[in-house]
Amino acid sequence: MFHSFELFRAYTGLTAGYTDRHGGCSQGSYATFNCNLYCGDNEQAVLANRRQLEQTFGMPLITAHQQHGTEILSIGPEFYQTGPEERQILLEGKDAIVTAETGILIGIHTADCIPLLLYDPQERVCAAIHAGWRGTAADITGHTLNLLIHHYHCHPGHLAAAIGPGISLAAFEVGDEVYEAFRCQGFDMRRIARRFQPSGKWHMDLKAANHDRLIQYGIPEKQIEDVGICTWQDTDYFSARRMGVRSGRILTYIGMTEPATNRQSIP
Repeated sequence: MFHSFELFRAYTGLTAGYTDRHGGCSQGSYATFNCNLYCGDNEQAVLANRRQLEQTFGMPLITAHQQHGTEILSIGPEFYQTGPEERQILLEGKDAIVTAETGILIGIHTADCIPLLLYDPQERVCAAIHAGWRGTAADITGHTLNLLIHHYHCHPGHLAAAIGPGISLAAFEVGDEVYEAFRCQGFDMRRIARRFQPSGKWHMDLKAANHDRLIQYGIPEKQIEDVGICTWQDTDYFSARRMGVRSGRILTYIGMTEPATNRQSIP
């Protein structure tokens, strides 16, 4: 049910990992461990799954309503000084969450898109990024790194990064318009794209595209982990391409484990 990143195990006071499909109470195409309230699952089942995760790690979970954009939410003390409705507004349309707060888990939902986690053990800051093809082409990873560097004073050489389960190049067939979106943004198309035969269709490597951005910003290769799981090929994980959009989502989460008080789960 819960899987950890080997890279992050070396850091004390940090919880980080990702879920598979098993061990929850959702049914049908959401079976069984879906923690996303925005994909059509039964609300009570989703909330029960989220409570199970929170009880396992002893921290409340905060996730956003993602929109495949580049909006980022920084969670600080002022976030918890607002009411529940205001918090939901803040979380609407965000595709990355960054925090230096302890005692909370931040997470993002995916089902073929690429989940990335970032952690700076010196500044004690973490980030969770949802990078689908639109977000990747619009450089959601670069935007988040810029926020960490300029607002949280992180040094790229200190950052550790993890790439969770996502669709592989072999499985991600795209139209010419997607290829052009990446080409126009200056991506190394020889590295991240390949035309497959006999279909003649382009395939894109979203993991490689985001990995390259991490390297370009100065994160050392040895401090980047890719779990190497293709969601379309591995049926232990949700895949919107394989199962349809009305199906469950993987949760990829990170948090610093010192306790916090008076904090609640926010979907």
